Amino acid sequence: MNYNELIQLYFERSNAIQSYWNLYVIVVGGLLAFSSMRKQPAAITTLIVSVLFGLFAYENHDAIQIATGQRLATHAAITKFDAGNTEPTARAVREQLEPTLTPTSHGGVTTTHLISDILVIAGLWAMEMRRRKLHGTTPAS
Repeated sequence: MNYNELIQLYFERSNAIQSYWNLYVIVVGGLLAFSSMRKQPAAITTLIVSVLFGLFAYENHDAIQIATGQRLATHAAITKFDAGNTEPTARAVREQLEPTLTPTSHGGVTTTHLISDILVIAGLWAMEMRRRKLHGTTPAS
């Protein structure tokens, strides 16, 4: 594998990670929109949605971690790549490019995902509690 292929692989893995995060954001937005549009309290529905979101978040996190591991391995291969006698232009490009390749660690991914997951589930339950409060204060018809 040459240097060019390693760089391409690095950015392919970066794009894969971005796709998983995009999917996560779309699902979170849909869940919060669904929850905010409900008018009547329904703890069972909120519980089911919370569990299903937790399962999705677990699988999404796993996929991101796998792609992150591949990206970190590719980054290590890039930094250890021995270009030998390369031309000055290629060396200059490498010296400018490599410092910008700063992949997130596994811990950073886990922390970000976990905090986001907790906030989403807390948001779902906060909306459920608000519905309960509003429903309890509404006069009977």
